[in-house]
Amino acid sequence: MRHFLFLLIFSLSGTFAAAQAIIPIPVQTEARPGVFTFGKTVDFVVPQSQPEIKKYAEELSRFIRPSSYPVLTRKGKNPAVIFQLGKDEKLGREGYVLEVKEAEITLTANTPAGIFNGIQSLRQLLPAGLENRQTAFTGAISVPRCRITDYPRYAWRGLMLDVSRHFFTVEEVKDFIDRMSQYKFNVLHWHLTDDEGWRIEIKSLPRLTEVGAWRVERHGAFGETRPYPKEGEKATYGGFYTQDQIRDVIKFAADRNVTIVPEIDLPGHSMALLAAYPELSVKKEPKFVNPGAKFAEWYGAHEFKMLIENTVNPADEKVYAFVDKIMTEVAQLFPGEYIHMGGDECYHGYWAEDAGVQEFMKKNNLKDTKELQAYFVRRVNEIIASKGKKMIGWDEILDGGGLPKSTAVMSWRGMAGGIKAAKEGHYVVMTPTTYAYLDYTQGDKSVENPIYADLSLAKSYELEATPEGVDPKYILGGQGNLWTEVIPTLQFAYYMTYPRALALSEKLWSPQNASTFPDFVNRLENVFGRFDQAGVSIAKTIYEPEVAVSRKDDRYYLELKTAIPGADVYYSLDNTYPVKFSSKYSGPVEIPEGRLRLRTQTYKNGEALGRELLISRDELIKRAK
Repeated sequence: MRHFLFLLIFSLSGTFAAAQAIIPIPVQTEARPGVFTFGKTVDFVVPQSQPEIKKYAEELSRFIRPSSYPVLTRKGKNPAVIFQLGKDEKLGREGYVLEVKEAEITLTANTPAGIFNGIQSLRQLLPAGLENRQTAFTGAISVPRCRITDYPRYAWRGLMLDVSRHFFTVEEVKDFIDRMSQYKFNVLHWHLTDDEGWRIEIKSLPRLTEVGAWRVERHGAFGETRPYPKEGEKATYGGFYTQDQIRDVIKFAADRNVTIVPEIDLPGHSMALLAAYPELSVKKEPKFVNPGAKFAEWYGAHEFKMLIENTVNPADEKVYAFVDKIMTEVAQLFPGEYIHMGGDECYHGYWAEDAGVQEFMKKNNLKDTKELQAYFVRRVNEIIASKGKKMIGWDEILDGGGLPKSTAVMSWRGMAGGIKAAKEGHYVVMTPTTYAYLDYTQGDKSVENPIYADLSLAKSYELEATPEGVDPKYILGGQGNLWTEVIPTLQFAYYMTYPRALALSEKLWSPQNASTFPDFVNRLENVFGRFDQAGVSIAKTIYEPEVAVSRKDDRYYLELKTAIPGADVYYSLDNTYPVKFSSKYSGPVEIPEGRLRLRTQTYKNGEALGRELLISRDELIKRAK
């Protein structure tokens, strides 16, 4: 009986170890007692005539052991990692079965893409120290025995990288792709053009990059503090990707099961385009590439007024010939199914004021500028379709009606646009600000860059890409969006992207309700260690308490909440420190009068977690609800 209980406990702890490690959580994990150990001699066995799988095996071999294990085509007597292709309909194109025994690991999938995904799960079961490529790992390398059956819930699991607001080099984009592929994202939405820079070489239109790829250099937050270009000031900040570089990035991504969807943002967000070709605007005035200066008034609820024209002229036939040239070269470069045409935040004021545009609308029976934008969208859709591609755009492309059924919709203004699109028979990618905008502030504003909106890790984990009442067949999946107005470096891009992207990955890969947020947080500890070992930034704001203030009559009450299971929050409201010798939070606390500051620190098992928060009483009172 004791032997049986020991095996049961061992098995359950193995389940915990295997499942706890992996994000996104697999469909099914069965634990067994024992481990597979990578000793001095381990064979890696791949199918014959499978160069992609051989390449993956070699990369895994080098990751585990710098001198690498041999990659063979048949199994011998040594312990082995065996890669094999099968025909399991349940696994689809991207699923896999990973079985770890004491003398053998087998990874089975229908395609190389499934093999790649299985390797990413196996990698998360290996010691985190292997992620440190600067120092040789000297510890034991073992994997708990288990059997994992896994496949994705959604086909589109994406991240968007905005390279217009800040330019990222080819190597940085590759690094971003490599990192996202480790957590089973399979779409990079590459936001290549906007008001702040044109980043893709179009050989038939060279001024797009000669002029549109460069702006005057400015520092600090975007907006009023960034002045417009001075007369004669040289544009030196920016860059672009040549078509050869783009082909290289596309191949790099494809090797990691990532498809790239390029975005050419039209008809708005076109200031960089118009800086190069101002004749394509309504006013035809000289333009500049926006250096991040204020050029719009925002009124809330997505209402705004442009102070400088940044839209192409939808009444000018030359614009469509121009777009045709762009899409011809884009379609030839990118092998994926979709091209993103933007369509968001298009200001119609300059169209409404122009007599030529009004005459065009009358001639084409367009009753308002929303219908004019819908006309433009349909024309661009025809151009993209003529190149053998499908169009996708932000949810504003639904406005004005008449959107062709072949066009997919990316819903960003909440879920409503996606629900409407799906009910009209369009395929949808859910990427609502509510859950998926990774540039939003993720921690307390006292230690984070405050911007106009917040998004916590817990909120990202609430994403449900298929709303009630919507036919699931129309939901392609979802993605997180990283706009880069305040993100000038790759390491800060990682800080803002992770771990919220991991929450989205789990919601898009794993079965619905496969896990809970507390369980996700437990598995996140493993990822924190892996990022630390790899020398890659990741936000640990979840360690810091959420600070809320309530008001009752003329009294204010402090409330602190932590998402870390088993953690305690210590605080002081009397200007004393260190905070670990102050009070442990147990419930709402009245905030006294006086010139004082709140200090907080989270502790678990006697260890301080995250940053110490320091917030003045005046700031606390401003937060009162």
